[in-house]
Amino acid sequence: MKCLLLPSLFFLLHAAYAQEEVAEDTVVQPVPVIEKLFNTADHLVDWLSGDRWTVIPAVTYSPETRLGLGIRAIRIFRPTEGSVNRPSTLPVTFLYTLNKQLIFSTELDLWANENLDHLSARVELSDFPFEFYGIGNNLTGTQAEHYASRKIHVVATYQKRLGIRFYIGPRYEFKGEEIYQKKTGGLLDVGDLRGSNGQRISGLGLAFSYDTRNNIFQPDQGAYHQARLVSYQPFLGSQFTYSKYVLDFRKYIRVHKRQVLAVQAWYSLVTGGAPFQEVSLIGGSDIMRGYFEGRYRDRNAMVYQAEYRVPVHRKLGVVVFGSAGQVADKVSSFSLNGFKYGGGLGFRYRLTDDGLNIRLDLAYGDQPSFYFGLNEVL
Repeated sequence: MKCLLLPSLFFLLHAAYAQEEVAEDTVVQPVPVIEKLFNTADHLVDWLSGDRWTVIPAVTYSPETRLGLGIRAIRIFRPTEGSVNRPSTLPVTFLYTLNKQLIFSTELDLWANENLDHLSARVELSDFPFEFYGIGNNLTGTQAEHYASRKIHVVATYQKRLGIRFYIGPRYEFKGEEIYQKKTGGLLDVGDLRGSNGQRISGLGLAFSYDTRNNIFQPDQGAYHQARLVSYQPFLGSQFTYSKYVLDFRKYIRVHKRQVLAVQAWYSLVTGGAPFQEVSLIGGSDIMRGYFEGRYRDRNAMVYQAEYRVPVHRKLGVVVFGSAGQVADKVSSFSLNGFKYGGGLGFRYRLTDDGLNIRLDLAYGDQPSFYFGLNEVL
């Protein structure tokens, strides 16, 4: 789950009455109300943004968390000033939700050595009540099974550039989870599912990327393709033995002036004895908005997504998006009739000159949902 934000936009709508004093001999041109709103928004963002850190109150909402409150600090920087390095980011988030979920996370995305080196790392600690619907693409029941767990999750990927646009390097993942609450007599309580008593996984693999984006936050040209394989083995300390393959293909097309079409094809394939938490999932704020995260899960998943992004005025933009996806126990079980569909409308407000956005998405899949977040989904 990615952390979502922010009350500031709502505050902006009530702050536009402020007006600067001017000298008597100054001729004041009338400013439309809408321009006052945007000026106030810009001033608020500038005030929140220091030389190094931007600190903002975090207000999140998604079907998985309901309303969440907390604080988020994010730093956008370049290790060497004046270099051609892409901007690096370091967000830190603490969040408490109405579902009684506690989440602390920090994530480093570091570009260095004139973009020859790329390090991505994430640490998350959480106490997380959640819902489990079962395994498969054709679940008939709509009643979720409640459970709660405490979890630590660490993942790191280091890639070295080969040639102009290719990156390759190792990826490591560790996750420890204790399930301390289950539904009596439910699927997890019976204990037949792998991971129903918790999990400890530790895996090592390889990540390969092809990256021609002209901007990592707001690309309007180029592509980003990634393939990664991670194998989880007992000699690495994993309780479960399995492998996971993920293919992620993205393309960005400038359609008209600053309007952009972003498309994605995403595949997740799992072999071996993975716990139920680690099989392929669809749903959530990134993969098929409008479906509860993990509403459908199985060994394999495929998802196709598209967004059409249109600038409206100054830093404000709108997005129309749609998705189609399904899960299956084996690749040969995928079918045209198996697809689930979702779509919706989103609003964007640019926080930084590099293109970092606040986003609000209104989506419908098997339920109406809305999401606050940072940055684009694709």
